[in-house]
Amino acid sequence: MDNVMEQRNNKQVAVWLLIGVGMIIIQVLIGGITRLTESGLSITEWKPITGALPPLNDAAWQAEFDRYKVTDQFKYVHQNFSLHDFKGIFFWEWFHRLWARLMGMVFLTGFIYFLATKKFNKKMILPMAILFLLGAVQGAIGWIMVKSGLVPEKYFVGHIELATHFIAALGLLSYTLWFALGLLEAVKYKVINTTLQKLLMGIVTILFFQLIYGAFMAGLKAAVSAPTWPDINGQMIPAAMNELSPWAKNLVSNNITIHFIHRGLAYLLFILISYWWYASKFVEGNRLFYNLRKGVLLLVILQVVLGILTVLNATYPNRLVLLGVSHQFVAMLLLMCIVSLLFMLKRK
Repeated sequence: MDNVMEQRNNKQVAVWLLIGVGMIIIQVLIGGITRLTESGLSITEWKPITGALPPLNDAAWQAEFDRYKVTDQFKYVHQNFSLHDFKGIFFWEWFHRLWARLMGMVFLTGFIYFLATKKFNKKMILPMAILFLLGAVQGAIGWIMVKSGLVPEKYFVGHIELATHFIAALGLLSYTLWFALGLLEAVKYKVINTTLQKLLMGIVTILFFQLIYGAFMAGLKAAVSAPTWPDINGQMIPAAMNELSPWAKNLVSNNITIHFIHRGLAYLLFILISYWWYASKFVEGNRLFYNLRKGVLLLVILQVVLGILTVLNATYPNRLVLLGVSHQFVAMLLLMCIVSLLFMLKRK
């Protein structure tokens, strides 16, 4: 009887965590739209409580617009913006922050409820503490990112800060998913295969760097620098990759080098995941593993296609937003699929 009750409690907590996973996905997508619409610097202050409400009258809107006018982004990029234009970019940054607040409320409310009803067990205490810590760190990184674009001679948030914010969000997503999987009986049946696990760990490592370079692409608007495929502005190995000095600076600040690395890692991931898919075909008796195995191959194919379309349409702002956010969404699905497969694999 106690075991049945524990399983029921675990399932309820897992559902709560999976709701959080869904909300994190939406938050990252809103963040992607915010970046691609150049909305991230429209709110120049951090007001945890009162900032939940947008300006409620003309005077408040004008005051907010006046604060934005002080930024170099307005002076040199959006100097022709009217108040109506400003309201458009303000919405996405405000919505991004509002959704973050809503996520915090969902996590906090669920935590209080499960604590009061004694549905947590001792094994959940440390993972739960880590979860809230990761959420708090992510919020702090977000504000640091915004501040990086509110300094003289900066028109957008720093691409390194953006990448840090993005990776921290995906870390929170992966951790929350892993936590939830550990509470579900359906995924506790492990596949014992050391080779597949090691190979998947290698894929995760490469995917980590690929996601960083994807954020660099977005932060530097690198897609616009070379909206061609399969070549990069007419060259397969661009000469412009070595323009900056010292050379290591090209790895993080040269649009063409970042383009080349991001594409190269995409091809490498496609090859490795295809090989892993083939190597795992001999695993039998686990339906969930079988479905995830098919999913990871389909997702990496779709992701490569979306990446190509995003690059080819980079000079069309509306198409870039749609394709860029779709590319980001599939990247998260691919990450979640790989994390789930990794959870189910076990060494001998």
